[in-house]
Parts: sequence; structure tokens; C-alpha cells
Amino acid sequence: MLYTCQPSCANPAHIHARSTASRNVAAKTAAAKPQTKPVVRDARGKAKVVDIHCHYLNPEISAKTADLMPAKYDPTVIFANELTNQTNLKQMKERAPKLTGIEERLTDMDRMGVDIQAVCPAPYHYFYFTEADHGARLARDVNEGIAKLVATHPDRFVGLGSVPLQNAELAVRELEYAVKVLGLRGVEINTNVNGLNLTDPKLGLEKFFAKASELGTVIFMHPLGFTEGSRLTNHYFNNVIGNPLDTTIAVSHLIFDGVVARNPKIKFITAHGGGFIAHYWARMDHAWRARPDCRTVIKRAPSTYLEKFYFDTITFDPEMLKRLIDRFGADHVMLGTDYPYDMGEEDPRGLIKAVKRLSKVERELIEGMNAVKLLKIKLPR
Repeated sequence: MLYTCQPSCANPAHIHARSTASRNVAAKTAAAKPQTKPVVRDARGKAKVVDIHCHYLNPEISAKTADLMPAKYDPTVIFANELTNQTNLKQMKERAPKLTGIEERLTDMDRMGVDIQAVCPAPYHYFYFTEADHGARLARDVNEGIAKLVATHPDRFVGLGSVPLQNAELAVRELEYAVKVLGLRGVEINTNVNGLNLTDPKLGLEKFFAKASELGTVIFMHPLGFTEGSRLTNHYFNNVIGNPLDTTIAVSHLIFDGVVARNPKIKFITAHGGGFIAHYWARMDHAWRARPDCRTVIKRAPSTYLEKFYFDTITFDPEMLKRLIDRFGADHVMLGTDYPYDMGEEDPRGLIKAVKRLSKVERELIEGMNAVKLLKIKLPR
């Protein structure tokens, strides 16, 4: 990892006790909330621009977990050649100020024309590989760190938290705390849990999804490579191919195993333009019609459940983005950058503007109005 413990670290095991300030994040954040009402435009009538896909790496948490050697559990490190790992280390060193800072982030937002970021944890901070109670404590630290970041500029940031998916009961508890106490707008989850599908019975995550549906919350699905990527080690393939592949597998299981049908109020957002499934959905519909082993749970064509998902704009091509919009509707596509990584979109508004025959209303929906509604973004009266 990049970071080491700060001089103030008092725990030789690097499992820092939360400070009084950290313990009081929730109370301070709640007390600081202004009286608000939902808006989608500012006082001049300008529609808000919201980045639905951007990351924050908390350096204090990286320091306190360095002894866990998280890279041993990271598919993007395990299934990568030496050049890829060295390139990633160089990127982290160069982009650490953007990934961990605030002023650098605000400067880049202004350059991109982004009014609000929906900040989620860097995927390295899932910590599913830890013992359940430890993972729950780390998820709490991650969430309080996100809430603290949001509190510095509540007009520019909203937060998405984390949950310890290695234990369903603890994941439910942390989801409720993140949403109800800290005021986060939802959570980010990996597309697998230590190599297990999200619907694997061994995980028992049905109760987590049921709680998310009860709360009507946002679940942002963001992969961390492909866990069986032995054929993807060269050319950064475990990101280039592996990330959209893992999303495709996760979404397919959520649909075919009935999670989406049973939990209709969850607002699933998929990263990177929905992976491959958003652009090759007809094959699973054909399989559902042609084969009984594809109809064991769901009663309707798989794509009808896929239509309930939301997708970010990270497609890198206006024609591909147009097909995504045409298929799923401008009301289900949202601006995303993957800030601040090199696989992100540097000019998200330029990409949207390049989509042919996109109306002003559709553009404003994609650039921010969808996210304002979905994340229940509010501004001072």
C-alpha cells in the first residue's frame, strides 16, 4: 500500500480506535443539515450536473490496514503482470492527491463542469476478506470517513458507503447506520464476495437485499477485477475485460436468481456502462425462451429486469453511449467519470454532447437530474 501509519498511531496492531471526532461524525453531520427541499436547478435555472461514479481513498484507513496486506486478496494485483503492477503503483503515487484530497477534487470538478460528486469508497476498501467483525468495524470507519468528507462541502458532495458483505447480518446493520444515521445515499458493493456470486446461498445475502429494498436505497455495483483471471494477466485485461465481465456475471445472477424480482425497490446502478450485459442482453433473452434451465426462477424475459437497472456513461464512445440510451432510456443513464483513475472519463459532458440527436431534456436527465432524483439530493432553501 502507499500509506504508512501516522505518528499519532498508538496501536501496534494498526487497528486504531476511532477518535472522539470520528465517533461524533454522525451527530455533527446530522446537526449541520440545513432545512432543505428537493431541487434539480439552481437559482438561475441551471440544471445540476452530478457525477455518479467517483472514488475516495481514506489514507487513515489505508494506514491502519497495511498490516493486513490487502494486495494478497486483490484480483487486480494477483492476475496482473509486472508491467501492469508497476504502472498501477505509478498511477497511485501520481493521483494520490486527487484520490485522497478535497481541494484537488473540487478543482477537477470545476474543470469538468461537475456540480456534485456522489463519492464512494475506492474499491480497495471493501475488506470482504477480513473476519466479519473486523470487516464491520472497517466498513464503519469507511462510512464515517465518507460522511466527514461530505460534511466539508455538503453543497458539492453526497456519499455512498460500504457494507461488510461477508456477513449478511452485519451488512444489514451497517446499511441502516449508513443511510439512517450518517445520511449516506446508498452503498457501493463489489460484484462478488471473495469469489462467490452475490446470490450464493453460503452468503445468505437475501436479507441484505430485502433491507435495501425496504429502504428503497441505491446499490452501486463496482467490480474489482475478475476473480478467476488467470487468462487475463497481460495487457491490463483484468481491468479492461475483467471488470465488465464480473459486472455481467453479477447482474446476470441477480436477475436469473430472482433477487431483482423479489426486491423491486432497490435502485441498482452498474458501473462502466453496465458491463457487457447492457450491450448483449438479447442472448440471455433467447436462452430464457429456448431452454428450461434458464427459466427456473424468473417468470419474464431477463431483459425486462435489466431495464430496472441504472447505468453510468463510462462507455468512451458516443455511438455506444447512444445505444445504451436508446435501449434503456435517458432516464436510466447517468453521468460518471470513475474519478480519478486513468480508466475514467476525463470529459464526461463532452462525451454526452457528442451523442447525436440527444435532446436538451435527455441531456439534462443524464448529466444530473436522474441522479438528483435517485440520490434525493437537496439544496438549502
